[in-house]
Amino acid sequence: MKQNIQTLDADVLRPYEKCERFGPEALSDAELLSVLLRTGTVRKSAAELADELLKGMGPENGLLNLVYNSQKDFMQFKGIGRVKGIQLSCIAELSKRIWRTSAFRKMTLKDPSTVADYYMEDLRHCNMEQIWLMLLDTRNTFMASVLIAQGTVNSSSVSPREIFSTALKHRAAAFILVHNHPSGNADPSEEDISFSRMLLEMGEKMNIPLRDSIIIGDHSYYSFLEHRMF
Repeated sequence: MKQNIQTLDADVLRPYEKCERFGPEALSDAELLSVLLRTGTVRKSAAELADELLKGMGPENGLLNLVYNSQKDFMQFKGIGRVKGIQLSCIAELSKRIWRTSAFRKMTLKDPSTVADYYMEDLRHCNMEQIWLMLLDTRNTFMASVLIAQGTVNSSSVSPREIFSTALKHRAAAFILVHNHPSGNADPSEEDISFSRMLLEMGEKMNIPLRDSIIIGDHSYYSFLEHRMF
């Protein structure tokens, strides 16, 4: 291992040694990112480039900049080309999938908080509204999660027909409606309430019941089932 460290670029030598001796938890955010970047530019070390990325895209966001920005955004920084831009995008997606996998193992459909956790890391960072269907089988077991609508920062539109067509296509016996509020406030609007109640009534008639309607905010959620809105 020491021999490999000695051959690494000088830009990342110190963070690698620090990680080896004390573990990755001892590295700062910029040092962690510099290890992944591996190299900087002629005039800028990998650590300096990492620090610039974290601060230049919104200092208040820190590592969340990896989630909030795209490959093209990353490539605006000198030293970030196509490959590194793709790598940075993949880091953000990987972190979401790790969270989702962990949340799925803990998910209990009778507990709305665990369903909200499953969607939280994807939707709380999303700058536009998305509507998802969590489809359930006859035993109320998770079958699939399907994105059925995506809108602007202010609104999204989807018809009940699309929702029930999707449920029928997947042969779902029931479903949970999940959508986010880009504002970060998970409280339901009047439109959320009326739309969810309409789906509840239609679901009962079609024998594909709506089990819950969950709104995702920033580290917050609102469950119609928990609040006895149905």
